[in-house]
Amino acid sequence: MVWLVSAGPGDPELLTLKAARLLAQADVVLFDDLASGPVLDHAGPQAQLIAVGKRAGRPSAKQDAVNALILSHARAGQQVVRLKSGDSGIFGRLEEEIQALTRAGIPFQIVPGVTSASAAAAAMGMPLTRRLTARRVQFVTGADVTGGLPGDINWAALADPAVTTVVFMGQRSFPALARGLIAHGLPPDTPALLAEAVGHPGQRMLPGTVAGLAAMLERDGPASVPGLILYGPLALPGGNGSGTPATP
Repeated sequence: MVWLVSAGPGDPELLTLKAARLLAQADVVLFDDLASGPVLDHAGPQAQLIAVGKRAGRPSAKQDAVNALILSHARAGQQVVRLKSGDSGIFGRLEEEIQALTRAGIPFQIVPGVTSASAAAAAMGMPLTRRLTARRVQFVTGADVTGGLPGDINWAALADPAVTTVVFMGQRSFPALARGLIAHGLPPDTPALLAEAVGHPGQRMLPGTVAGLAAMLERDGPASVPGLILYGPLALPGGNGSGTPATP
């Protein structure tokens, strides 16, 4: 049996009770870089812990190799937890592992978790949606398989000023994305938030504007820690539009 378990953003207190129970029972835990640290303290003493993380710009396990490890341990009769950061269904390469398990005839269950988008919004005291102001929330990736800005962007959707948009894996490409958004009608002063190391001790929240964050990232480059960008009418401290976002 394989459990595809979501670890949440990193704070062990945001781990679900089901995830904690499965970690305690597992024979093998294959974990991502961002699903390590205190979260792994919930694994039982019998568990074999295997790092299989993938990080941009660093030596990483290939997905085929990860799939092979999952299948090998499951076929050996072990209870396997594949521990993925955030919510595994959101840009977590969950589909590839589901396909491999399905082809092999190995049963699995998906355990959802807290996505870093929700954790970042909560840390800022902001909602992701609000009636009349932001009736839609959209999660998008800022990087294609090459690490660059995707070429098939729905600019009308992403430039909608009445939507909360969360850009995963987009620090490198956000300056180019912001130029496209502004060209397609998004106001440059749309509130924006850069959330780094969400759920970890070094968590940092940088509120600003779409244009301001883009200029900062173009000037300084992305930090060495993972991050995401939220923009839209609610991307302010408190999410109520009463404050003035600081331009980095």
